[in-house]
Amino acid sequence: MNITLTEKASNRLKEIIKSKGENLALRVLVRPGGCSGFEYGMALERNPRPDDNISEFDGIKVVIDPASLPYLDGSTIDYVDSLMGGGFAINNPNAVTSCACGQSFRTANAAGAPRSCGSGGCAH
Repeated sequence: MNITLTEKASNRLKEIIKSKGENLALRVLVRPGGCSGFEYGMALERNPRPDDNISEFDGIKVVIDPASLPYLDGSTIDYVDSLMGGGFAINNPNAVTSCACGQSFRTANAAGAPRSCGSGGCAH
């Protein structure tokens, strides 16, 4: 698995995990949906599954299921601050198109299951 976690993302995740008081891992996943065909998901969890791919960055475990891995290979997870707040962002070299919100994408080899923005597929 070739995925990167920036220092800013790592530091923010450490803060979040410390506030939860548990030894948690970050699950990153891809599922059909969003206005471009696929959408990202992230969650903190205690117990990765046996078939998960696990990488560790400065003490932060990142887990990705086998189905999501090809879509995320080469991606960088960052934490971005803005005037409207902050959030995690994924820079994905496999994405040939992305929604303006950055949560939905399409690859050259797979269209996914796009939904129009007006149907709840995207906040924009």
